[in-house]
Formats: sequence, C-alpha cells, structure tokens
Amino acid sequence: MTTHTTAQISVDGMLEDLRTLVEVESPSLDVDAVTASAKTVAAVVESRLGRRAVLVEGEAGPHVRWSGGGDPKVLILGHHDTVFPLGTLERRPFRVQDGRATGPGVFDMLGGLVQAIHGLASLDDRSGIEILVTADEEVGSATSRALIEERALACGAVLVLEGAADDGGLKTGRKGCGTVEVSITGRASHAGLEPEAGINALVEAAHQVLEIASLNRPEIGTTVTPTVATAGTASNVVAAAATITVDVRVESAGEKDRVESAFAALTPRLDGAVITVRGGVHRPPMPESSAAELFALAQQLLPGIGGKKVGGGSDGNFTGALGVPTLDGLGAVGGGAHADHEYVIVDLMAERANLVAGLVKAIRGSR
Repeated sequence: MTTHTTAQISVDGMLEDLRTLVEVESPSLDVDAVTASAKTVAAVVESRLGRRAVLVEGEAGPHVRWSGGGDPKVLILGHHDTVFPLGTLERRPFRVQDGRATGPGVFDMLGGLVQAIHGLASLDDRSGIEILVTADEEVGSATSRALIEERALACGAVLVLEGAADDGGLKTGRKGCGTVEVSITGRASHAGLEPEAGINALVEAAHQVLEIASLNRPEIGTTVTPTVATAGTASNVVAAAATITVDVRVESAGEKDRVESAFAALTPRLDGAVITVRGGVHRPPMPESSAAELFALAQQLLPGIGGKKVGGGSDGNFTGALGVPTLDGLGAVGGGAHADHEYVIVDLMAERANLVAGLVKAIRGSR
C-alpha cells in the first residue's frame, strides 16, 4: 500500500471555509438558496485546489463537480443541501466555542466537505480525483442519482463525507431506506344525520396502520414505522380522505421486495374505500462487503478507528449497491445531525482531513 505522511493542515483555514459555507444557507428544494450555496462551494474548491469546479444544473439546484485531471480513480462524494429553513442562521449563527464548531449544517455535512477539500489540498498530485457535491441528498437524490452512479462506476472507488458514526467511527454499511405514502379515499357524509351514507377514511386508515405495522421484522433489521397520519376536515363530517406516511428501513434486497409487495397488496376493509400507494425503498441497502477493502485501508492509516452499519441512508447506498467499493462516515466527528445542537469537534478535523488524503493516495497506488 502507498503510505501517507501526515500533513500539517491548518485548522484555522478549515474553520474559515466552514464559516463561509455555513453562512450561505442551503435548504433543500429552495433552488435560489441552493444555487447560491453551489457557487460558494465551487469557489472554496477552486481557491484550495486550483482547478475550475463545474456547476451541473438540476431541477433541485446545481451539483458541484471538480476533477484533478487524469484517469478517474476515486470519487469524493458529498452534498451541500441542508435540512434547515432560511432564517435558521440568524437564530443559530456559526460559532467556535469550547472545542466545538456549531451552526446549521456543520455536521451534516459541510464540515466533511471542508475536511476533504483541505485533505486533498495537502497532496501535490491531485490527478485521478473527482469531487461531486450534490444539491438534493436530504430529499432523496432524485436529480443526482444518475450522475452519482455514473461517476462512481467511472472512478471505481467512493469516499463519502457524511458525518462520522456516534462513536467517531466510519460507516461500513447502511440500511436501504425510503418513504411510502398510503392515501385512502372514502366518502363524506354528515356524522350526525347520516353517518351510514359515508365511507370513513379515518376508520379505514386505522385498519391499515395496524396492517402496515405488522410488516416489521426487527430481528432481521427491517423496520416499517407509520410516522404521520392525517384525516378528516371537521368534527361533524365523516372523513372522506386520509393519508398515512411510513418510514421503511431494510438490510437486504429481499426484504425491500417483500415490503414493497406488501404495500402494493394492501386491501380496503370498508366497502367502497380506495387505497393508493406511492413511494418505496428509494435507497437500496449499502452492503458491508462494499466497504471491506477501503475500511481495511483506513484501519492501516488510522489504527483503532472503528466501523459500523447504521440505519440512516446516504448517497453511499447507491454506489455500494452497484458493487463499487464505498466507505462512508469519513466526514466530521461530532453529532446532532438535523438538530439545533449540531456540532463538530474541532480538534479532530485535521486528523480526518489527513485520513481522506491517505485513502486517496492508497487507492490511486493500488489502481
């Protein structure tokens, strides 16, 4: 394996760039905000790595793509959209205090992007490296999936800069995940004068929630969890419509097929009710086998670093499912993803930047 000499990476420089990215808010699907964010990400990449970054337009906003030239051998994969609405920054500005950097998006996943950029900047030779920073990961990657898969197959290895696991370890596997929406159409009637004339979508939804919950198989890693339900319009009207939203997580392609088939087979209990199902497991499972080779390299570079399978999804699900070697969780060490207490541990930023640089050198040396 090609060894990597730890470089002196400026933590102050990383914090400067992290502040720059955080202070351009980027809520998913706000195209104007995400466009401004993409331009900022591209400017930071160009300033540190010295080659032009290209904006790839998409319906959800631009993706940022950069190449170090030469034959592609490793893809650095991340996203610049965040879950926080415009105005969050005013309430929760970027700060560095008590060894932690805080602010919207620092952990998921702007800190990881900054670490990767600075790690790559420490390399004299950046050929064979590609960076892809997408605009819609937090909402399912519908506009970026094809590009992600294309570049992953072209490069042959993927490093995903999502935040580290809770214990600071890497993410060596992920469940497949998705959202299913079950809509029920009934018929309204006066709840006092003629309730029998209606078809109560709320009652039908109650039957279906129990049926859906029975699809759980936690002993094999499958969770099917009804999370949101809406029904009805007024207290004296039989509900004409109801909707059930369901979070689905699976560890195998077989369970994906079983659960999706079960949703498709849902049958109304009330005469005249109609059920419509939309969605499914849109991120396939990322098998641990896809991470084995790269995780072994990471353990040589940073002895003692751990790895674990996690329930959350990322764009690594797509690349790992293709059979492309994929290692996830290489981003910031911290916590609080999607929460107000989101944070990054500053003292570990340089170590993780060096880990990315070392992995890139090792991958290029083996291909």
